[in-house]
Amino acid sequence: MSEKIRVLVVDDSALMRKLIPQSLAGDPAIEVVGTAMDGMIGLRKIEELRPHVVTLDLEMPRMDGLEMLRRITRKHRVPVIVVSSHTEEGASVTLKALGLGAFDFVTKPQDAASGHLREIGSELALKIKVAASSGAPKMVITLPVAKRKLSRGGSAHPQWPTRIVAIGISTGGPNALQYVFSHLPEDFPGCLVVVQHMPEGFTEMFARRLHESSAIEVKEARSGDLLLAGRALVCPGNRHMKVRRMEHGDIVILGDEAPVNGHRPSVDVLFHSVAREFGGKAVASLMTGMGEDGAAGLGAIRAAGGFTIAQSPDSCVVDSMPRSAIERGFADRVVSLRDMAGTLMARCPAERPSADPAQPAEPEAGSESVGEVASRRRSS
Repeated sequence: MSEKIRVLVVDDSALMRKLIPQSLAGDPAIEVVGTAMDGMIGLRKIEELRPHVVTLDLEMPRMDGLEMLRRITRKHRVPVIVVSSHTEEGASVTLKALGLGAFDFVTKPQDAASGHLREIGSELALKIKVAASSGAPKMVITLPVAKRKLSRGGSAHPQWPTRIVAIGISTGGPNALQYVFSHLPEDFPGCLVVVQHMPEGFTEMFARRLHESSAIEVKEARSGDLLLAGRALVCPGNRHMKVRRMEHGDIVILGDEAPVNGHRPSVDVLFHSVAREFGGKAVASLMTGMGEDGAAGLGAIRAAGGFTIAQSPDSCVVDSMPRSAIERGFADRVVSLRDMAGTLMARCPAERPSADPAQPAEPEAGSESVGEVASRRRSS
């Protein structure tokens, strides 16, 4: 957009209402047009100032951030970026806000009260720009209620997966993953390994929420966790995750190597590892998110004989991650969020195949080939 991005800052702390505008003042594309100390004042100022983006604290008097977010989502449909405290309680309420439709979040540094907010200034500015360009959500995701898991019968033998399903995801990921996982059956024959761009301290609670709303088992990964059928392992924040084939069972390995593509965890680190270790037995999906993390890794999995999927741009909160893979020709299929679970189930056979599984398959319902996407764009 040619005009400056108009931002409203809502926070009950007078210090934060001063520091957040200061941290954004150096960006010529952004203008903080007002501040508010609680949700009631914030809603009035949305009407008066017509901001393009709202930054929102969640713990406020009179009307807290969650209630304000509900009302913004129903009436104004202005993108909201949560400014969250880096605590267990802050992580919990932030995940609730994402479930209610918040665009994304940033975490306050531990010493924010001492006036040090420069660390998140560039991150917040970037997310404000992406939120402003993305606008209101492109599709409404109805999240499921918690699912009761059935007993697995206490089998003494591990249920080895028929496929390893690697997923890379970022902005918009919490709701999208919850939607996909909620549609997978408890006896899903694949094992899912997930990199979600999320800071340390948030991923354990995020995995727990996914577990509660899914029939499959979901947990935050630890080094040495087995890759089992019907299990999803979420990479912890601030770690990298790789897979390794072992004689007595395939496992995940966590590491502390330098960030890749500006991220730790990085989708590319996981995807390249999956390509090396599993080749044609791998399925990979690059989903909603900003940036290009995961595109090269998706290409590596495709080159190794694995089956690659990109979420359709029109169903993403932010489409730059999957679009970067689509434009490079790295995606075998482009699939909407609504059809993602069905596509994953179709690519994971119920029993281990005797031959290499990397064989051409018929298109799944609701999916398009990269050539079909390109043809449709040329004709539109």
